[in-house]
Amino acid sequence: MWIKKQVIEGQHVVLEPLCLTHVEALIEAVNDGEQWKLWFANVPTPESMEQYVAAAISQMEKGNIAYAVRHKESNQIVGTTRYYAVDSKNKRTLIGYTWYANSVRRTAVNTECKYLLLKQLFEQTKAIAVEFHTHVKNDASRAAIERLGAKQDGILRNHQILKDGTIRDTVVYSIIDSEWSTVREKLLTKLCK
Repeated sequence: MWIKKQVIEGQHVVLEPLCLTHVEALIEAVNDGEQWKLWFANVPTPESMEQYVAAAISQMEKGNIAYAVRHKESNQIVGTTRYYAVDSKNKRTLIGYTWYANSVRRTAVNTECKYLLLKQLFEQTKAIAVEFHTHVKNDASRAAIERLGAKQDGILRNHQILKDGTIRDTVVYSIIDSEWSTVREKLLTKLCK
């Protein structure tokens, strides 16, 4: 596999490759804020969590690595994130399927998760590009992606039919390898605050 399936540890979080033993903790995390009720987000319900985790695990055989996010201060699983649509031939991937319990939103958790994932991609696997996709109406997600230093590449119109039948326009962002040193310094500065 191009991206190594491993535990990634930072100062605030530990990213653990997702497994079925994380299901109960993820149900607790998703109940903190009920993010699945947001029509523009793709967050699992408590009832669908086991299926969500099982599907993510099956995708790991294709090189798409999913992680449970453990908050070190509380030792609680507080969400999930992953590499998906991994394209080892072209040395690029997407980072997404990210959601967190409300208790850790607007903390260092997301910044450090993205830093650790990007660092692994650009410094260990020598990726040339990383993409982020989000719903055009998801202003919070768009702002978070832009704060990382990602640049907007465009909008895929009528890109996906969502579970409620609405059609999603998807905003595409990316960070390329030549931008990584600037993005890294920006993220490290945020983490030191």
